[in-house]
Amino acid sequence: MSDSKAHNRPILSVAIAPKIDAYREELEEALSVLVRDDPSIQIKTNGGKTVLSGMSELHLEATCDRILHEFKIQLDISEPKVIYLETIRKSAEGEGKYIRQTGGSGNYGHCRIRLTPNEAGEGYEFVNEIKDGLIPEKFIDPIEQGVQGALELGVLSGYPIINVTATLYGGSYHDTDSNEMAFKFAGSIAVKEAARKASPVLLEPVMAVEIEIPEEHTGTINRDINARRGRIEGVERAAGLKVIKAAVPLAEMLGYRGDLHSMTRGRANFSMQFARYEVTRRPEGPGDGAGVTANKPNSPKAGSGPAAVRLDAES
Repeated sequence: MSDSKAHNRPILSVAIAPKIDAYREELEEALSVLVRDDPSIQIKTNGGKTVLSGMSELHLEATCDRILHEFKIQLDISEPKVIYLETIRKSAEGEGKYIRQTGGSGNYGHCRIRLTPNEAGEGYEFVNEIKDGLIPEKFIDPIEQGVQGALELGVLSGYPIINVTATLYGGSYHDTDSNEMAFKFAGSIAVKEAARKASPVLLEPVMAVEIEIPEEHTGTINRDINARRGRIEGVERAAGLKVIKAAVPLAEMLGYRGDLHSMTRGRANFSMQFARYEVTRRPEGPGDGAGVTANKPNSPKAGSGPAAVRLDAES
């Protein structure tokens, strides 16, 4: 798992399903083509649900439109969900022991892991400090596999942990009972324990937003940006218009196109692109309304975009 290029991570997801179940196999084939054409799209299957992740609402809408128009598959599409991340704020250590005895040869894996926070964008690193055969070399890779698996699942709400160094510095093994599976479990257990003690925090994607408006709407837009937990970072003039530059959490910008049209009677334009991840300033966390990761999709509840067919009212 590498997160040194976090801006290449999808930041938004929707759960999709074919309107007619018989088209499920055709949908899988269509998604294979789309991913080949656009590597920034990610597809995950979770509990029988298909989750489509991308870089923006427009990106997801365009992808679903292709499924409709090129592959002739109508879709049920959930509301978009923001993909959050996790990181840690201090160093901490954890010990993982996986010991099982079931009559014959058993399972024995034991390791100690230190987690250290990295600067934003530095990504993930695994450091092996084992010396003098304390743990045989053949078990180091399985330990790291367990480490990566645990980091991908996080410890707060199931979101991947980024920007950390995991250092393997201790442990032990058994001559007959140790095996790769036991050490993989041990690595996962150690990282989870360390991460819980390392002041984990939730990160949310923040967008760089530029809004072009007639001057008389400046106050309205400024107040709206503040209400969306945004920060005004600059105001310029261009061609008789005000250009407001702001940083706003993505969770607060879903559906903004329609909101902006209503506030300005269609006299404004805006652009938006990913800027960075920041520790969420929502005291209650993301919650059900702000979105979940692609690891934890909701079932489709409402149609969205031209490719969508809305579900029945009971949904």
